[in-house]
Amino acid sequence: MSNPYLLLTPGPLSTTSSVKEAMLKDWCTWDDDYKQIVQSIRSKLLQVGQVSEAHYTTVFMQGSGTFGVEAAIGTAVPADGKLLILVNGAYGTRMQDIAKVLGIRSETLVFAFNQKLDVEQVNEALERDDEITHVAFVHCETSTGILNPIDKLMKVIKRHRKIAIVDAMSSFGGIPIAVEDLGIDYVISSANKCIQGVPGFSFILCRISELAKCEGRARSLSLDVYDQWRVMDSEPGKWRFTSPTHVVRAFHQALIELEQEGGVEKRHERYVLHQLALVSLMEKAGFATLLPKSLQSPIITTFKYPLHSEFTFESFYRFLKEKGFVIYPGKLSEEHVFRIGTIGDISMEKMIELGKAVSAYVTDIMGGQ
Repeated sequence: MSNPYLLLTPGPLSTTSSVKEAMLKDWCTWDDDYKQIVQSIRSKLLQVGQVSEAHYTTVFMQGSGTFGVEAAIGTAVPADGKLLILVNGAYGTRMQDIAKVLGIRSETLVFAFNQKLDVEQVNEALERDDEITHVAFVHCETSTGILNPIDKLMKVIKRHRKIAIVDAMSSFGGIPIAVEDLGIDYVISSANKCIQGVPGFSFILCRISELAKCEGRARSLSLDVYDQWRVMDSEPGKWRFTSPTHVVRAFHQALIELEQEGGVEKRHERYVLHQLALVSLMEKAGFATLLPKSLQSPIITTFKYPLHSEFTFESFYRFLKEKGFVIYPGKLSEEHVFRIGTIGDISMEKMIELGKAVSAYVTDIMGGQ
């Protein structure tokens, strides 16, 4: 059965038929065949992150991407540690909320939603407070689509010898990240993002030498990255608690398809082309982007509401859904915006169809611009 609409969202996203078909078979969590799939995924993810098995390991965590972020922060930062959180959007703010709930000492540097994280201000904060032990930030801030300067940020963080926790939820697998060369200690993403699987678990690439220090640190029983790692390594392929077997199998198929496409570099090229096409089509229809091109990622693009009395997001959403496209509402309180994703199993032909649908809305509902 074909999908009733195409998901133009940052995850969940539209997946291939073969990824969906991978979920049609039931799997036992204790079965050797299934555990071998788990181990294969762990290894493949290290390759995607450009790290060596001697220095890094992959740990899975049941749940959404936020489960993985909370698990990493709650496990990595010791009781006497202090976390510097860099915020320029909703998902950086979520890290701040996590630290507060877990009782982790923290300091936050807040930047405007349309400003990339400022490396000099980060450097000043680290020079000012030598109690800071860990730094956490979002690579691609999905609330706007802004892409933060991960290379420059990591140079500063490592110059100060701090532990880096990077939320690469919407970039890992879609934008090349040389995790080991950059010196990232923990990088977190999710099954339903740029690898193009379905929702159900997150994963964390961890520097082994740092993770080995984390025994007993976790503020949660189930969100303990250290204990999950010990079980996965001592009983290869086993999760501590029930794993999402169908999702894991679909993710394995998605990783195979990433390789068949030509790896992260080729997928990144496709995402870039789709995002550029999207902006061109939307601008022709009279819509303006929130961010300048210099700050924009190829993952998701935020557009401003047009200044037209007949436009409402609700009517726009319904119109596009009837045409076969689902988009995302905005996630900013300061601006009236909506978002359109360009990741997933999307073709250029579909982007062109979307442009026609948007133009039809402008003509039929808004009476032209």
